[in-house]
Amino acid sequence: MAKTNSQPRRVPELQQGTYSDGHPLDDIQYLQCKIILKPDRFTSVASFHEFGTFVRRTADDLGIGFSSNAVAGQRPQIREIIFLDTRDYSLYNNAFILRRRIAYEDGFPVNEPEIVFKFRHPDIQKAAELDVRPNIAGKYQLKFKVEALPLRDGIGGFRLLYSHNVQFGLSQVHEGDRLSMATLARVFPPLAVLKKFDAEKVELVSQQFVEEVLLDIGVLDFGKGVTAKANVAMWRTRGEHMPLIGEFSFQSKFKRRDELHDKAKNRCEQFFVSLQHNVRDRISLGTTKTGVVYRLQGNQPQGHE
Repeated sequence: MAKTNSQPRRVPELQQGTYSDGHPLDDIQYLQCKIILKPDRFTSVASFHEFGTFVRRTADDLGIGFSSNAVAGQRPQIREIIFLDTRDYSLYNNAFILRRRIAYEDGFPVNEPEIVFKFRHPDIQKAAELDVRPNIAGKYQLKFKVEALPLRDGIGGFRLLYSHNVQFGLSQVHEGDRLSMATLARVFPPLAVLKKFDAEKVELVSQQFVEEVLLDIGVLDFGKGVTAKANVAMWRTRGEHMPLIGEFSFQSKFKRRDELHDKAKNRCEQFFVSLQHNVRDRISLGTTKTGVVYRLQGNQPQGHE
C-alpha cells in the first residue's frame, strides 16, 4: 500500500495448498484498518461523534466519500467480552485468541453468547495454513482478514497482521466442561499440541470482564465499488468502568482480491495515513485491544501482534 521501505507494498500471494481434508486454503476476504486510541477522551456519545468529524474532514480533504446517513440517530452498541487462556498464556503466546462476546440491548443480553477463535500472525501463509474450522456439528462462520495498524513506533505508516478466525454461537458446542483444554483441543484441533495435562483448564484473562461501547459512524467510499463501514469503540472494565483502550476501525469485504482495485487501495492508504497525522495526539502506538487486556496485571505474554 505505502511507498516507504518500512512497510509492505501489498498483501503477498498465497502459495496454493489444502487442509487435511483436501479443502483449499482460505484466502483473504476482508480488509480492516485499525487505529488504536487512548481512551481518556471517550466520555460520552458526543465524544464518539467528535472523532467522526476528524474522519469526515480527512475524507473530504482527500476527495473520499463519507456518508453517515445510514447510521444517523443510532445509539452505541454495548457488548461484554472476556478472553480465555491457560495460566501461562499458552494460547496467546502461540498466536491464538479465544474470546466470548455477549451483546446487550436496553440492559439485557440479545441473541446468544458468541465464541470467536482466532489465529493472528504477521505471516500470511502461516495464518492461512492454520485450519481454524471447529469440530462441531453446528453452524459457524469463517473470516480471514488482513488487518492494517499503525507502525509500532511512529505515525504515518502501517504494519499488517493476518487474522484467520471462526465464530459461532455457544449453543453449537455440546461438550460438558467447556473450560477444559481437553475439550477445547477436541473442538479446536490446532490447540491439541498446547495441552499439557488432562486436567488443564483455561481461565479468565487478567480476571477481567471487558465492556465494549461501539458506535457506527458512517461508510467510507474509496471508489471502484470499494466501501468500508467505519466505527469508533472504547473498551472499559465492567463495574469500575475504568477506560482501557479505544479504536477507530473501518472494514471492507470482498469475494476476490481483484475486486480491490489499485486506485481504491491507494486512496484507502492515503486516508489511513492522513488520519493518523490528523489525530496523532490520540493514538496509542504498539499495541492492540487484546494486548491491553492481557497486560492489565503487569503480565508480559509473548504475543504475535
